[in-house]
Amino acid sequence: MCLIQSILFSLIFISICSAQDDLVQLKNVSDTILNTKRTLKITDPLDGVKTMHLLFTGKLYKLSDHNTFISWKCKSCKPASYTDVNGVEGDQLFPYTEGIATRLDTTISYTDSKGNQFKMLVFNHSVYDMDGLQTGRFSGGLLGLAKFTKTENVWEMKSYQPAIAAFGAFARIPSLKLVEIGDDQYAFTLIHANGGAGAPYNGYLYLIVGFDGKYQPLMEVGDYRLSNNAEGSTEWSSTYKVMNDGKKKFFRDFVITTTGFYKKAKGTEDDYEVDLPKEVSEMAKNKKQFNFVIEKHLSFKGKWYNTEGKPVVKFSNVK
Repeated sequence: MCLIQSILFSLIFISICSAQDDLVQLKNVSDTILNTKRTLKITDPLDGVKTMHLLFTGKLYKLSDHNTFISWKCKSCKPASYTDVNGVEGDQLFPYTEGIATRLDTTISYTDSKGNQFKMLVFNHSVYDMDGLQTGRFSGGLLGLAKFTKTENVWEMKSYQPAIAAFGAFARIPSLKLVEIGDDQYAFTLIHANGGAGAPYNGYLYLIVGFDGKYQPLMEVGDYRLSNNAEGSTEWSSTYKVMNDGKKKFFRDFVITTTGFYKKAKGTEDDYEVDLPKEVSEMAKNKKQFNFVIEKHLSFKGKWYNTEGKPVVKFSNVK
């Protein structure tokens, strides 16, 4: 009898320990993890995940479905407020008191006109989850950046910003795209899109630029895209172009071209009116259907890109 009880106790103990091992654990780290003046040199080749682990010295997990992240917490860190552009759940206080999961979203490599080589490591922070998940429809992924330059056989970190702002849905940042906005002046665009379950997603274009000693959003373009709408219903998408007319060496102007289709909604549960770009909203009051093209000119003024002049709007196939 004692032998049976002993075996049962051992099995229960092993089961509990195994269950605990399956849960993501947090590792406490020093508040130096947030020091933007940190230095780091990596011998070529630069491995993104290994470099991330040197910067965020928590516990590294490599789960299934390419779910690789650093699990950490910082008891001595003082959380700071960062904008979440979703604007639903308020700003994010980072580092999160519940713990943090930091992922390497991508590594962007580029070379300037002088042949200098750069690598930008793009980080995504989300609130700790014991199963290693990213959740929260209206909670953006918190963007962080680390910029490296190559000298001979060494990559040296020249800029480190563990957190900038939160974009996207379900704690996942959108993809960043490299864009040259001046002579050897590089920035990044991203499209933030979100909406209710089964509802259309309204997209915003953001430009992330190194300015005034840090990377920060310097442009926001609303009504950049409408997606996830019912087939055959109102939709639009946009493209941007950096104007290189020789007038500006840095912070060149942008032209945003939006092409779309409007069809009056039936007013049913699955087909209802959406908020249109203001440039075409008046036309929609009296017409049932039309195509449209909107062209906007944005120029950098002091600390932000603003619309320059009046947008040009063209309509076709009006019914």
